Amino acid sequence: MDSLSSINGDFGFDGGTDRRFAFSRQASFQQPHTPIDIPAHGHYDHHHYWSPRDDKPSAASLQRSSLSSFVFSVFRSVRSGHRYMKRLFLMISLNVAYSTAELLTGLFTGRVGLVSDAVHLTFGCGLLTFSLFVMAASRKKADREYTYGYKRLEVLSAFTNALFLLFMSFSLAVEALHAFIQDESEHKHYLIVSAVTNLFVNLVGVWFFRNYARINLTYRNAEDMNNHSVFLHVVADSIRSAGLILASWLLSIGVQNAEVLCLGLVSVAVFMLVLPLFRATGGILLQMAPPSIPTTALNKCLRQISSREDVMEVSLARFWELLPGHVFGSLIVQVKKGTNDRPILEFVHGLFHDLGVQDLTVQTDDA
Repeated sequence: MDSLSSINGDFGFDGGTDRRFAFSRQASFQQPHTPIDIPAHGHYDHHHYWSPRDDKPSAASLQRSSLSSFVFSVFRSVRSGHRYMKRLFLMISLNVAYSTAELLTGLFTGRVGLVSDAVHLTFGCGLLTFSLFVMAASRKKADREYTYGYKRLEVLSAFTNALFLLFMSFSLAVEALHAFIQDESEHKHYLIVSAVTNLFVNLVGVWFFRNYARINLTYRNAEDMNNHSVFLHVVADSIRSAGLILASWLLSIGVQNAEVLCLGLVSVAVFMLVLPLFRATGGILLQMAPPSIPTTALNKCLRQISSREDVMEVSLARFWELLPGHVFGSLIVQVKKGTNDRPILEFVHGLFHDLGVQDLTVQTDDA
């Protein structure tokens, strides 16, 4: 323990302000495998991860809060939240009011098309509500159960939105194929009124999230990823409504198979819009190698470590993104018996820190 404390002091960990590097020295495999990453003075660091001395054990802190109190805390967070939370809440309210009116109109008039469109909007409102819930929940600090915090919920929300939009793209392609097989030459004009109203509501949402009006957005944090997914959601709905309006106009001037053409184009457009977000969120959730750091650069660093005379082997090297732009890494370095591992640790830390690995855990073992 004295050796570990002295090395932590040499690397500047006494103040707990830099947690980008940690290691555990293990003499044999009979001892527990415990690579650690804890600052000397237990408190939250600049990444707001949980540290044992932040929460003193008590019976009350170990109990889970009830569902009702958690829901109320979320609503309080929405009321006191940032502008995007309030804008999303307003947009959801508009969509709920419109989809309810459309559903009731469809049920009373017996028009299945209106009911179907209202169901689609209801699913969309559900996903947007989940995004709003995540915006509020992700503001909670790390605790004993979620020691890395709740920020990754925003990545999950963005992935869910992207998955829904891919499904919508597929369903539009099937609808276009169905219209082509059935050779429908007349468009249901009562759906045009619905499409125009829906387009207006979604354009309000597009204006609210206009700062995220890019396809290949560079995500600086998880909040950007979630907000971008909301923007793509309302843009996709807007394109769908615009496609229905365009198809109706083309049919009115005598263009054959206009509905097939417009639905096909909308399907392709939605797919191309959402695919980059789907790949980015899926990569983080699957903990793939960070795209911000080339694989060749990581391999080069590992080769440089292995080429040292005092290093026998480098194994179990893993690198991933916990959140957009926040790269984690861990590896095991086997050194020759009796070797002073301090220069090795300095060397490893410097290599990967220069690459952009913010949190690195290194375990050294005697060969």
